[in-house]
Order: sequence, then C-alpha cells, then structure tokens
Amino acid sequence: MENKQERSALIYGIEDRPPFKEAFFAALQHLLAIFVAIVTPPLIIAGALNLDVETTAFLVSMALFASGISTFIQCKRIGCIGTGLLCIQGTSFSFIGPIISTGLTGGLPLIFGVCMAGSFVEMLISRLLKYARKIITPLVSGIVVTLIGMSLIKVGITACGGGALAKADGTFGSFEHLELAAFVLVLIIFFNRSGNKYLRMSSIVIGLGAGYVVAYFMGMIDFSSVRNYGGVHIPLPFKYGLSFEWSSFIAVGLIYTITAIEAYGDITANSMISGEPVEGDKFIRRVSGGIMADGFNSFMASVFNSFPNSIFAQNNGMIQLTGVASRYVGYYIAAFLILLGLFPAVGLVFSLMPEPVLGGATLLMFGTVAAAGIRIIASQNIDRKATLVMALSFSLGLSVELLPEILMYFPDTIKNIFSSGITAGGVTAIVSNALIRIKE
Repeated sequence: MENKQERSALIYGIEDRPPFKEAFFAALQHLLAIFVAIVTPPLIIAGALNLDVETTAFLVSMALFASGISTFIQCKRIGCIGTGLLCIQGTSFSFIGPIISTGLTGGLPLIFGVCMAGSFVEMLISRLLKYARKIITPLVSGIVVTLIGMSLIKVGITACGGGALAKADGTFGSFEHLELAAFVLVLIIFFNRSGNKYLRMSSIVIGLGAGYVVAYFMGMIDFSSVRNYGGVHIPLPFKYGLSFEWSSFIAVGLIYTITAIEAYGDITANSMISGEPVEGDKFIRRVSGGIMADGFNSFMASVFNSFPNSIFAQNNGMIQLTGVASRYVGYYIAAFLILLGLFPAVGLVFSLMPEPVLGGATLLMFGTVAAAGIRIIASQNIDRKATLVMALSFSLGLSVELLPEILMYFPDTIKNIFSSGITAGGVTAIVSNALIRIKE
C-alpha cells in the first residue's frame, strides 16, 4: 500500500523518460546537491598530504570523472552490476581517515593500491548479503559511523586552523584563519535553517562560495600559482602507480564492509521513494547489484586515480522534492560529472580554496556524520549488551585517536592497523557484539 502511495506521488517513475527540459532541470538540482560533497574528500586528503596545486586539481577532476561513470553504471544496471534506480554515486567521506593514514605511510600509490584491493571486500559482501547483515548489525554500523564522524572532526578543525602549511609557517590557529572558518560555518547554518528548500539545499555551496570570495580579498588565494587553466584532463589509468600493505588494507577493508551495509539502507530508501518493492526477489537482486556496483565503481575509481565511491543518500530527498525518479535523469547527471571532470579549470579553482574555508564547511559535515551514527544507535534497543559493546568500542577507538603513542611498543603491523580509531573501534564493535552473551 505504502509503495503504491509513493508511486502515485511521483511525476516520473524509474522507467519513464521525462522531456529534455524537465530531465535537464532535475539533473541540475541533483548536481547542486552532490557537487561539493564529491570534490571535498580529495581536497581534504590533498591538504593533509600537502600535495601541490596541480596534483590536487587532477585528483578533484578524477573524482568528478569517476563519480560520473559510477552514477551511469548504477542507473543503467549492466548485467548484475547496478540498481537500475536513480542512484547517484560520489566520493565517500567514510574513507578519509584511513586514506590519510595510508597516504602518510606510502603516498598515493599505496592509497590507490589498497583501495583497489579493498573494493573486492564489498563485492564479496554483495554475494553474501544475508550473512554479512548478521555480523554488521545496525548497532555495529552506528558505532562505526559515529567513530568516522568523531575522528574526522580532528581533520576539520585542523583545516579551520589553517592546515599543514599554517603549522609549518607558525600561523596555525591565527584569528585570520579562525574568523574565516567561523564566517563560512555561520553562513551555512544560517541558510540551512531557511524555510526555502532551495536555499537549504544550496547552503554549503553558498557558504563555500562566499568564503572563497572573502579569502580572495584577504589575499589568501594566489591565482598566479596556476600556470594554465586551459586544456583537458585526460584520464590516465594508474598515473601514480600502485603498492600494497596488509595493515592499510585491513583498515580500508573494514570501511568497505560498513559502506556495504550503508548502501543497503540507501537502496532500500531509494526503492521505497521510487515506488519500487522493498522486499522479495526483485528487491534482493537490486540491492545485491547496487552493493556490487559500489565495490566495482570503487575499483574503477582507483584505476583512474580517484578515491572510493559510495551511494549518496541526499539524492533520495531530491527525488521526493522533485517527484522525478526516472533513472534516465541519472544519465544526464553522469554526463555533467564526466564533462566537469575533463576540464582542469574546475579542479584548479577548487584546489586553490584556503584550508579555513574548507574547514568551516567540513567541520559541520563531519559533525553531521557523527550525529547520523548516534541516530542509528538510538534506533536500537540499548540493553546491557549494547551498552557494553558501545563502551568498549568508543573507549578503545577514541583512546588510540586521542593518544596514538599508546601503541608505540607494538609491532609496526599492529600499530599501522589499530592506530586509526575507526579501525580499532570498529573491530572491537564487531568482535564484542559477536562474543558478548548476557542473559537478561
């Protein structure tokens, strides 16, 4: 009954083909909702690894290019890969922490090597979905998502203070940096609380844009550092090479496990909003194909020098707002993303964005991630076992995040695996949830 009501509320269903004008406009709205979220992870990672402007711009371009191909695959459904829904993919925030840790150890070759290898974890889960859901319960997912948000807040506040360059030149935490970050943060909150849905959806874009302009007049943006804005960025597979390390693979593989379960929830919501079944064989095939595509697209992204992709939940809300669930709109979105990724000027403009501007926006984004994890936990029955699992996971996860030197006497392999609070807390959550037995 509920799905029939959802279907009647739609203007265009998943197999309908809207006229060009309506499809184009709907695609632009989706693009507005996802653009900043796609380019932000490569900007954060490049800033943390202190990469040069040209490399940062190329990573931003490839993030857009890979997201375009990934979105096309999800919407088209090629064989057993994809959902066949209006399902948008983009660079995942969940991997930022482990990727930065990996990059500090072995640079971009190690990042792309372990992300490529780790993608097979998610593809395997897509084939073993019913078993994975018994291990990665909503409580475990909620704990890991909360830890992801909490650990990334450190990245966000570092950017607010000016980032690695400001630490090097002694200006970290200056009032100039903090005032700019606060300006962006307040502006985003102001527009996000607006009753106008378009202003609310555009709040991050407005905040970043205004911060960029203010930073320019403060003399914090140097366009002369860019030699050329023209030409085309030709996607070059394996441009930075590949390497592998087990400790980094385990950390990244754990996040792929969690994103598979998150993808399950996102596809369920998308199916419901699109008036499609949320149970039965058709639904299971759709979910399995979507999670398989999540993994396959992350593999493909690594080939093209980008970071893991995941399904964007915010676009489900866009389907509700527009009443357009047609998967053919996804083809327009994919084309937009691919075209934007091919032109270096887009990546170069974003690569010059000062850290405090980015920090003001990401601090709120990462706090939202942590809040989403808390909501998942709160939706469960918090009994004595759940309390113990949470206490152990947060204690061990946040301990290594706040005081990493606690592991200084451990072997390098152990140290590299568990120095991330996400990995330490996530593994603790999985193991303790499986082993702790309490008779109520």
